[in-house]
Amino acid sequence: MTQPATLTWRDLLVLSDEALLAGCEFDRFRASGPGGQKRNVTDSAVRLRHRTSGLTAEANESRSQHENRARALNRLRREIALRLRAPLAPNARLQALPLALGGRNRLGTRDARFVVAVAEACDLLEAHGWALAESARAAGASTAALGRFLARTPWLLRAANEARRTRGLSPLRP
Repeated sequence: MTQPATLTWRDLLVLSDEALLAGCEFDRFRASGPGGQKRNVTDSAVRLRHRTSGLTAEANESRSQHENRARALNRLRREIALRLRAPLAPNARLQALPLALGGRNRLGTRDARFVVAVAEACDLLEAHGWALAESARAAGASTAALGRFLARTPWLLRAANEARRTRGLSPLRP
């Protein structure tokens, strides 16, 4: 009997929103906090749990369940990029990360390729023990460019610093 292949971000980030949602358990619930009486009587908060990976994401900012589902799906994609690794081949060619690190063609955080760039950056950093200089050199970029990319969003910087801390490295500054 063969061992099943390990699930990576490459398997999931290519899926359409509908296909990714189809692989999730969907919970609705009432969120506490500010928002007035309407918030207290509607089940507008959303929690998604991806069945195969076990990753979860939730959103409750809006009184609209539809908007919260879209936010939760974006957060699930972000969690997939941060948590599911795809080991790099020795001479692997990065697709989205060079666009995110480059000058004019920089990817915005709302671009669908941004989470792919995050996943590629995490794979690259993982391959080099989360050492910034070695990872940047392997990507053909400067250490400053890779550091700026990691610091662009608070959630990415937090995840990078958590990984660096577990390896005894000093945290990156924003």
